[in-house]
Amino acid sequence: MSKNFKRYTITSALPYANGPLHIGHLAGCYVPSDIYARFLRSNGKDVLYVCGSDEHGVAITIKAKKEGKTPQEVVDFYHSMMKNSFEQFGISFDHYSRTSAPIHHETAQEFFKDLYEKGEFLEQSTEQYYDEEAGQFLADRYIEGTCPKCGFENAYGDQCERCGSSLSPTELINPKSKLSGGTPVLKETKHWFLDLARYQPFLKKWILEEHAEDWKNNVLGQCRSWLEAGDGLQARSMTRDLDWGIKVPLQDAEGKVLYVWFDAPIGYISSTKEWAAQEGKDWKPYWKDEDTKLVHFIGKDNIVFHCIIFPAILKTHGGYVLPDNVPANEFLNLEGDKISTSRNWAVWLHEYLEEFPGKQDVLRYVLTSNAPETKDNDFSWKDFQARNNSELVAIYGNFVNRAVVLTQKYYQGVIPSKGELTGYDQEVLDALAEFPSKIAASVERYRFREALGVMMDLARLGNKYLADTEPWKTIKTDEVRTATIMNIALNIAASLAIVSEPFLPFTAQKLVDLFGIKNPIWEQAGNPNLLVEGSTIGQMGLLFEKIEDNVVEAQLQKLLDAKKMNEAANAPVTAMKEIITYDDFAKLDMRVVTILEAEKMPKSKKLIKLKVDTGLGHKTVLSGVAEHFEPEFLVGKQVTMLINLAPRKMMGIDSEGMILMAEDKDGKLKLLTPHEGTASGSTIS
Repeated sequence: MSKNFKRYTITSALPYANGPLHIGHLAGCYVPSDIYARFLRSNGKDVLYVCGSDEHGVAITIKAKKEGKTPQEVVDFYHSMMKNSFEQFGISFDHYSRTSAPIHHETAQEFFKDLYEKGEFLEQSTEQYYDEEAGQFLADRYIEGTCPKCGFENAYGDQCERCGSSLSPTELINPKSKLSGGTPVLKETKHWFLDLARYQPFLKKWILEEHAEDWKNNVLGQCRSWLEAGDGLQARSMTRDLDWGIKVPLQDAEGKVLYVWFDAPIGYISSTKEWAAQEGKDWKPYWKDEDTKLVHFIGKDNIVFHCIIFPAILKTHGGYVLPDNVPANEFLNLEGDKISTSRNWAVWLHEYLEEFPGKQDVLRYVLTSNAPETKDNDFSWKDFQARNNSELVAIYGNFVNRAVVLTQKYYQGVIPSKGELTGYDQEVLDALAEFPSKIAASVERYRFREALGVMMDLARLGNKYLADTEPWKTIKTDEVRTATIMNIALNIAASLAIVSEPFLPFTAQKLVDLFGIKNPIWEQAGNPNLLVEGSTIGQMGLLFEKIEDNVVEAQLQKLLDAKKMNEAANAPVTAMKEIITYDDFAKLDMRVVTILEAEKMPKSKKLIKLKVDTGLGHKTVLSGVAEHFEPEFLVGKQVTMLINLAPRKMMGIDSEGMILMAEDKDGKLKLLTPHEGTASGSTIS
């Protein structure tokens, strides 16, 4: 390791509790942070890996209003969903908390009061956007408009999600309220601002000098754009006008809550406190001891908060360690398009876990091998299939399966003894010994994609060794030589089990159990005598299964269906027809009728011939619904009909009225039926 730290505090960005987790979240920070935490634990390090649900963002209140629920109901639902999904997917948090917890409110308010008493806040009355129709000030994310930097029309009041620029609401072009859709007005309100300019010299030295060599270029670049901008850092409000959030702990702050990006990172500390209380430990060393290495795993849209604002708060409060690294990833796209929760263009984790049971490691592998570490990358289902079939199945699974199956066949599962080594054997064992340190070097530099590639090279080494030595041939002529080959192959597979654990934890556990490895640790990997000769290995099942074309096609169709539904939901509603008088309406005789018979019209794709009971007698109607309903479905249904429409001859038959339908935005027809049984001929008025 680069420095012999006593302990490691690892955090990953708190996910908003306003929706399910998707693969963009996983690739951005949760899979990388889990790999790092698992690697450190395997090396015997004292590791605390914390996270929790962010439950105070404006996104929560928007979701609540949209669903007609309270914010608490929304966060309770999604907190439980995310927590369960993380656990099932194998994200190994030591503690997963939530920002609605009392200990978090206390901790965040303590930080605010500490900075307030030190005079760090600027109390200012400013003009902020106000929605006159809704009767409230608008938090940043209640405002949308055109980004002044890239022209994106749906930028938020604090950030543009297309170009990543940090914004203030007044910078937006054509701002609109997300509450009413109207144009907000500026109105005076009082808030407390953190004067970031005070910390600019410290931040420039700490980031651009002390971490210029070890932080990722995308992180340094975004920080540099802030710190070296012409006007430098500006004061930023740490409070908001909202009724949902952590109350500002001041007497003259009625109706004010803490800015979510003030309280959310403090959630790492409150989560640690909660964990320590439950475990009977002291939380302070994990945040206040200089021998603790603090690492924040985030997506690129959170860089400014974790590298500028939160460190400034920690530094000013005093006594806290600052992050040693903030290895932020870029964005992951989906099938060539940006992942969008509002458009349902996403692969949702909870749905993946249901539809691909037992395949957590496949998704972990694909997301790591295609991780957006230095640039935006794309997830596609075809690539998912190819990496599973041609890499996990054909390389990793194939090697382990051959080593184990041949051992079962030749030695009844007993690990044979090594005999005299050939030069090639020694060459392979020398290469084996180097793999753990190579993988570790990449992980320590947060190059997880590179580390995974090296791990797969170990599986390739094993495959090549078996292919070159051909034990299925030597067993017929030289049993001693075959025993040596199989011993070496099994020890390669056992080392693979250990170095796989950070990346493929479920698979690694299967192999650890199979080989009977006791308390596996990283330093055991690469040992040519890792397995005990004469001990018996377990029975082998398939580690990975091929994913067939129809499975991928179903997922692609699911995305296309979601896209069509979203387009239909956002399609413009048909314009209203010209105004009519009541006398015009009174001429229409609309009644409930009962369909007695229904049959498709020959030589017509659209028409169905209906015989209906109008209460006044029977009528024949031709209705263009054949593409939407089967005739047998319609028989017995009660529907609405305009019965005094002049007859119209169609395909040689007089159609004596019109069945009324509702047409969705997506073009689907719906029957207009009474909510309960009604006598035929009942009038509609």
